[in-house]
Order: sequence, then structure tokens, then C-alpha cells
Amino acid sequence: MKSFIENLPKAELHLHIEGTFEPELMFEIAQRNNIDLPFADVEALRKAYDFSRLQDFLDIYYQGMNVLHKEQDFYDLTWAYLKKIHSQNVLHTEIFFDPQGHTERGVAFETALNGIHRALEDGRSQLGISFGLIMCFLRHLDQDDAMKTLEQALPHKDKIIGVGLDSSELGHPPEKFTAVFERAKAEGFHIVAHAGEEGPPEYVKQALDLLKVERIDHGNRALEDTALTQRIADESMALTVCPLSNLKLCVVDDLKNHPIKKMLSAGLKATINSDDPAYFGGYMNENFIALAEAVDLTQVEIATLARNGFEAAFISDDEKYRLTDQLEAYLASV
Repeated sequence: MKSFIENLPKAELHLHIEGTFEPELMFEIAQRNNIDLPFADVEALRKAYDFSRLQDFLDIYYQGMNVLHKEQDFYDLTWAYLKKIHSQNVLHTEIFFDPQGHTERGVAFETALNGIHRALEDGRSQLGISFGLIMCFLRHLDQDDAMKTLEQALPHKDKIIGVGLDSSELGHPPEKFTAVFERAKAEGFHIVAHAGEEGPPEYVKQALDLLKVERIDHGNRALEDTALTQRIADESMALTVCPLSNLKLCVVDDLKNHPIKKMLSAGLKATINSDDPAYFGGYMNENFIALAEAVDLTQVEIATLARNGFEAAFISDDEKYRLTDQLEAYLASV
């Protein structure tokens, strides 16, 4: 099964580029920018990647961001991720970035955007990885700040395909951002949002009804509401599920209790993703393998999860056919 997964063509739809910051690269960029990290060495930093709830993770996540200052820093971060997923047979990726986490530090919006996007373009030309870039609003900040960030993004529609909502979920329901998402949708951006990770099923309903999302990031807690689960299935709404993230942040207490089989049985279009792999212990292959071993996924179920990833991507039908054909060819060969 391990070999089957490692060679499986995949798409990743839920990935925070700032969450791919491996300790070695963080130290390298910090030294390059003459920034002191509050850790003696790489191992001490790696040990700090030990947390049990979302807020503890976010605290060190934002600390890591502080070393990113120049366009080349963002390029190097993104390029390291692309090389990693290329080795794991990821053919398409749609990554999140958090501009507010950079602009509030005095880093220009375009500095982060251009560094990330330049690496993605190189990833397409040199590694054959197609991509989309999604800008997320930080939900612990207010809607006015989000609206300012949206205004900054408008001249860059050629680089940004969508907007999302991330950061601390509890206490920051989707309804807080209704107006900015309405504006974003009117401007032609795809719409996604984190909902139902720590927040209740009501947050998922708000994401659907108020934000008009096209995909739900996480969505685990939607299963607590039978009618909501059926609605998501009926609407063929994709869930971007992140198994190792769910385990690390105690969304599930044991990967053996992960609801992925329940999602598939309910007809939900679940996909597998790595979320913040440097912090949560694994990229795409590690997530697939750990989950398959924990809940005894069949090859058919694994193939369905991979197929869902391509079908839920924000790409043209022709591109979906092209990528899905590669998946089907692989499945026919094993």
C-alpha cells in the first residue's frame, strides 16, 4: 500500500505555504536576514513544534513568519515545498498565503506575492506542477482589515485565483466576514473558508450560506449534523481534509478514529491534504499513508480520495480531464 500511495498522482488543495517552513530553512533565512531566533539550534526549534491545540500552533507559526522579509525569502520557502511535492507525485497544488501576517510586519503585499508566485511559475515550467494561489484573511483580525487586504489584491487577479479564511476559528464565525466575501465573489475570486475544524457545525452552515464557499476547508464537525452532512453531499461540496493536522491539533484523539470513512460512506467529496506539513509531521504521502494504515483504507478508497482532489480543483474541465487521465492510467497499471 505504501508504494501504491507514493506513486499515486495527487492534487493538494489545502496547504499554507507559511506552514511548510522547515526548521533548517528557517534558520538559514534568519541568518541571511540577521534575525535572531529564540532557539539555540535546529533541534531546539524542532522540539518547539510540539503543541496540542490550534492557538499554540499559531503562536509559533506567526513567529516563524517573522524571518520572511524579502521576495527571495518567499521564493525559497515556496520552492522548497514544490521540490518536496514533486518527489511525492503531486501534479497540482492550490496553496494559501496569509498576506496580513506579512503586511502587519511592514512587508509589502507585493513582496510576499511576487516571491511565492515566481516560485510557482518556476514549479510549473521546471517541475510540471500546475497551481493556483489563494489569499486567506486572518479571522482573528477584523473585517475592515480584511477589506483593505482585498483592495491590495485587486490589481493582482492574474496571480490570485481565490480568497479564504483561516487562523483562530473559535470566536470568529464566518458571519464576521460576510461583506468582504461578498465583494471578493463579485470581483470574480473563488471562495473557500476554514470551517468545522474547532468551530461547530453552525460555522460550516455560515460558510455555505453567508460566504457562499465553493469548498470547505476541514469540515470535520459538519458530521455532527445529519441534515448538514446530507446537504454537503447533495451539493457535491468538497472537503479539504487534513489527517495529520487533525491528529496534531487534537481534532481527533487517535488517527484510528478519523472520520474519513464516514465521510466517504456519506457521499462526501473528501480530499486529502497536508495543511501545515512542517509543523504537523508530514506532506501528502505521509498523510495518505498514515491515514490508510490507521483506518485500513482500501485501494479503491484511496483512489477515490485522489480523484476527488483533481475534481475539486479550481481548474478548467480540460485540465481536470488531463490530470484525471494520468491518475486513471496509473490505476490501470497497478
